[in-house]
Amino acid sequence: MNNNINLTSGEIASLWTNYMNDSMSKWVLLYMLKDLEDSDIIPVVQHASELSISHLKKMKDIFEKEDYAVPMAFEENDVNMEAPWLYTDTFCLTYVNHMARVGMVAYSGFLTMCTREDIRDYFTQALQSTAELYNRTLDIQLEKGINARHPYIMVPKEADYVRSKQYLSGLNPFNEKRPLNAIEISYLYMNIMTNALGMKLCISFAQTSPTKEVQEFMLRGKEIAKKHLKLFTDLLIKEDIEAPEVPDVAVSDSTTWTFSDKMMMFQISLLMQAGVGNYATAAAASQRSDLMLNYERLSLEVAAYSKSGVDIMIKNKWLEQPPETKSRDKLAREKDRID
Repeated sequence: MNNNINLTSGEIASLWTNYMNDSMSKWVLLYMLKDLEDSDIIPVVQHASELSISHLKKMKDIFEKEDYAVPMAFEENDVNMEAPWLYTDTFCLTYVNHMARVGMVAYSGFLTMCTREDIRDYFTQALQSTAELYNRTLDIQLEKGINARHPYIMVPKEADYVRSKQYLSGLNPFNEKRPLNAIEISYLYMNIMTNALGMKLCISFAQTSPTKEVQEFMLRGKEIAKKHLKLFTDLLIKEDIEAPEVPDVAVSDSTTWTFSDKMMMFQISLLMQAGVGNYATAAAASQRSDLMLNYERLSLEVAAYSKSGVDIMIKNKWLEQPPETKSRDKLAREKDRID
């Protein structure tokens, strides 16, 4: 074991980001658990909560050994455990499934940024346990008939090559667009589902936040998600492809303060980061030019919205600063003053 080697910037960044994410997940899941009633859903949400708590403990052990300042992240006062129920059981299951999907992408990225054996072992185990959590939630969704499957298309009977540059076209309104291929359909479907969940989260945060600025930010996010969802759905319908039926990810009409503004803004920021990543991947994978342009345009809109959220967080001192290097010029000037 080579854990006597100093942590690299990639390892420091990965651990810090993972700690912040799991700290938020811990409190959100604990809140959800108190009102769950479905005996099939309770165990998997409980398992997700235990995973977050376990990850936090393991990271704290690493921080202690490395004399690494533990991030402030989120604490008990960031959630009101006395607040009435806010989410349906189906919403909670869908939320855990989605966050597991986001976690798998994050953990695979963290793993590639780390070199020290003990840190790689931690992220490898975290990736495996998160993949297992994703499969468990998906199995329950399938058993209950609340999973929106990707659209069906005909299985290819023969392989072929693209025969013309027209395959890539899609912007000229006078030219007929080629049908969507399986890859493009899959990304449109995925982005419909993620925007549907994000829209419901924004609604729940807007109605429970006591701060007008946060309420308006969340309502703006709801409208952006709704617009993106409609665009992706319309693209499928125009191709005579049935859009996915979004499961009952409903929220209650509670207006009681439930999560701190700091934690709600962090949650939406995390989803936006994942969303921009999804759009970038979808743009790169899509071969029809109109789809690529749409993803690029929508990414800019999400980035602008994200920037306004960061401004709110900085203004209210809710944005925790990631680890950074020391300014050598500043160190030199301070040394001169001391001398």
